[in-house]
Amino acid sequence: MRMRYFIPALALITAPALARDALGMFGQWAAFRDSGTPRCYAIAMAAPSTRQRDFQPYATIAWWPRAQVRGQVHFRLSRKLAANAPIVLSIGGQKIALTGGGADAWASDKRGDAAVIAAMRSAKEMTVAARGADGQGFSNTWPLEGAATAMDAATVGCASLR
Repeated sequence: MRMRYFIPALALITAPALARDALGMFGQWAAFRDSGTPRCYAIAMAAPSTRQRDFQPYATIAWWPRAQVRGQVHFRLSRKLAANAPIVLSIGGQKIALTGGGADAWASDKRGDAAVIAAMRSAKEMTVAARGADGQGFSNTWPLEGAATAMDAATVGCASLR
């Protein structure tokens, strides 16, 4: 089960990314450090789906020490979003409004990032639902096995980067 997410996750790593340090694989999540930028992040592919996908969906939680950004949530969704369509993250019984454009979604602010991260630590999965540019609804789901440990590894990995 773990390998089916790990192998596609390797496809997210482009040639320049190979210079990044792998901090570990934790369940369905991996953590990386990019000293050159500098940044660290936890990342996971969305669960497989037979529905239409224009992009490979993934989720990241990133730390950018120079910019003093900690725990920034980002979702690459499987489809291009309709203009002004609501984007909703369902996680641990909560519904959290996201913002975004193109095929990307984020928490609205630092408080939203913190709410998503706190919910990720105790939930089993999270789902982002939205309406695509074609008017059709869609959703992407991420298992959260290993997410907390991957986020912790990324936090520790960036502790000494400036």
